[in-house]
Amino acid sequence: QLVESGGGLVKPGGSLTLSCVASIETFSVYTMGWYRQAPGNGRDLVALITQTTRSTYSDSVKDRFTISRDNAKNTVELQMNNLKPEDTAVYYCYARHWRGTEYWGQGTQVTVSS
Repeated sequence: QLVESGGGLVKPGGSLTLSCVASIETFSVYTMGWYRQAPGNGRDLVALITQTTRSTYSDSVKDRFTISRDNAKNTVELQMNNLKPEDTAVYYCYARHWRGTEYWGQGTQVTVSS
């Protein structure tokens, strides 16, 4: 019910925008977010945006990444600037209802390499 797009190969210092389309009812009441998982690591939070558009970022991406949502289109985006090799990971879209229901996307690969 969450479908990501926009991943790919980019050089260090480059930019990418990830998009996630959510096929869920009452999208606007969900907290949406992005997590990532690098090889050999666990799944880590990248950014969250609440239903009131309050956003939270991990320290490693703060000031480089921007999360946004469009409730009319049921989408959430992650604008990633000044990408670094350590940003290489599979990025997952995430949705959480205040009652606890959670959804995950299938993931999209982002590779930062020269």
